Amino acid sequence: MSKTLEVSGLKTHFFMRAGVAKAVDGVDFSIGPGEVMGLVGESGSGKSITGFSIIGLIDPPGRIVEGSIRFKGAEIANAPEETLRTLRGNRIAMIFQDPMMTLNPVLRVDTQMIEALQAHKKIGRHDAWTKARDTLGLVGIPAPDERMRAYPHQLSGGMRQRVAIATAFLNEPDLIIADEPTTALDVTIQGQIIHEAQELCRRSGASLIWITHDLAVVAGIADHISVMYAGRIVEQGDIDDVIDRPAHPYTVGLLGSVPTANNRGQKLYQIRGMAPNILALPTGCAFKERCPRRSPDCETSPEATTRGEKIYRCHHPHLEAVEA
Repeated sequence: MSKTLEVSGLKTHFFMRAGVAKAVDGVDFSIGPGEVMGLVGESGSGKSITGFSIIGLIDPPGRIVEGSIRFKGAEIANAPEETLRTLRGNRIAMIFQDPMMTLNPVLRVDTQMIEALQAHKKIGRHDAWTKARDTLGLVGIPAPDERMRAYPHQLSGGMRQRVAIATAFLNEPDLIIADEPTTALDVTIQGQIIHEAQELCRRSGASLIWITHDLAVVAGIADHISVMYAGRIVEQGDIDDVIDRPAHPYTVGLLGSVPTANNRGQKLYQIRGMAPNILALPTGCAFKERCPRRSPDCETSPEATTRGEKIYRCHHPHLEAVEA
């Protein structure tokens, strides 16, 4: 099966007076039609910059310095702005953490959704209005006719995020990048929106990249997972394989910090220290200062190791989990 998106050796760096910030430093992954991939890591690990690089939203002083981004077989890394503009919101859509980055506060919902449709398709206003209203209904918005006439400030946070998701799906894109779209919402609304996004992807065959710091979220929706740390993917594989048998100590730490019924009453695991400054990354393994398995070998950068369907970068992986 041909892949919707193939990212290979992607490097996005920011050139500043203080030095070069290697926000994304050699990222590889691919995703096929109808698949959901979770991109997981702490704040500052490079998740969002990876998403912005794919859709071409990197502004100076940042730029893609190396690597390939192939969308449906065509190279789009550093593609002309005109090419990227035809893809954004049409073939590739992005859902942001703050829906007000998508919605214009002074325009009604119907105006914004109709413009999003007519920007990429030859469609009459009446047909565009009908399609927009029906899409609002698909994401679980009650009384969509009434909501179409509302301004963003008249909607709750969860409702605004649903409108943003509906707008992303309007043009039936092949790829959707969701950048922590449920972080600011309460748990009940989170679950509803995640379920609706997953169902829309299954129905339309769109590929979905779900960017989050919460492993518990992707465990329920993703087919594959890529764990990022300091601009690099340190572990990736099928969701069950990574969740049940994590190889990298960082993945083990992330999983240990998630509350579950199994550790009721126990202290949650805490990864010691802080994520490194990407302007001054340590030599060798970027995780070594926080790693309980550190050794002199960690002074050299670990190469990617493949075992079955799993790939990880670590000198001292939890091999007992991998081999199990």
